[in-house]
Amino acid sequence: MKTVAPQDELAMARAEVRDLQRAVVALRHELELAQVARDQAVQHALAASHGEILQLKETVASLRLELEKSRAERESAVAAALASNQGEIAQLRGTAATLREALELAQIDKANALQREQRNYADETRQLHDTVRALREQLEAARAGAGAAA
Repeated sequence: MKTVAPQDELAMARAEVRDLQRAVVALRHELELAQVARDQAVQHALAASHGEILQLKETVASLRLELEKSRAERESAVAAALASNQGEIAQLRGTAATLREALELAQIDKANALQREQRNYADETRQLHDTVRALREQLEAARAGAGAAA
């Protein structure tokens, strides 16, 4: 085995420390570059997402306006349909009331006509009974007169 002089060992140790210091500096510099690159990538992503967010906000606002317009148009159409239907319903109710009244009048006329016919029938029946009775009396009187003459 070879013996190394303490001065050589010290020189080697110092050289190793210098190499390690240089490696640390190089790694630190690489780390800083990586950090700068990462920060730039984050900034770029933020800028891109900010633009996308603005575009999405505009789209949302536009869609909201369209939805509100559509809702207003639908409400207007419903109100117009209701108004139209209310007019038609009122007209149909009026027609139904008129028809109901006409039907009631027709039923009253029918009842009155029926009562008249029943009175006429009763009067005619009474007259026929009276005629039958008078004829019977005449027949009986004629038979009694013919029986007394015979």
